[in-house]
Amino acid sequence: MKIMAIDYGDAHTGIAISDRLETLAGFTTVINTRRQEEVVTQIQSLIAEHGVERLVLGYPKNMDGTLGPRAEKCAALGEILQETTGLPLVLWDERRSTVEAHAILFGNGKNGKQRKKIVDAVAASLMLEGYLTRRRLEAEP
Repeated sequence: MKIMAIDYGDAHTGIAISDRLETLAGFTTVINTRRQEEVVTQIQSLIAEHGVERLVLGYPKNMDGTLGPRAEKCAALGEILQETTGLPLVLWDERRSTVEAHAILFGNGKNGKQRKKIVDAVAASLMLEGYLTRRRLEAEP
C-alpha cells in the first residue's frame, strides 16, 4: 500500500510517498503555498497520481507533550483531508522532525538557502520512515 506523509507548514508543506512495499519514500515534493485550500487540492492530486491509500499527517506536539496552536491547525487539516479523500489518516507525533531534517541537510553540505527549499520534504520523509518502521514492528509476531 502506498502511504503519504504530510509535514504541514504555514508556507511550505512537505510530502513523502512510500513505495508499494512500504519500505522507503519513493517520491518527495514540497507544496509552496499559504492557502489551505490549495494545499488540499494539491494533496488530492498527488493521491490520485500516486495511488495513495493512507495518510500520515504530522502532529507537532510541544516538547512536554501538550498541544499548541500548530497541532490544532494540523488536526483541522486532518479532518478536511479525511472528509475530502475518504482515506484513513494517522496523526503522527513529529516533534523534532524539522530539526533533524535541517541537521541531515547541513551534514550533507547544504547551505541555508538550499536547505529551505527541501527541508519540509526531508521532514516528511523522516515522519514516513518512522511510521513505516512502527508498522513493520507491530506486524512482527
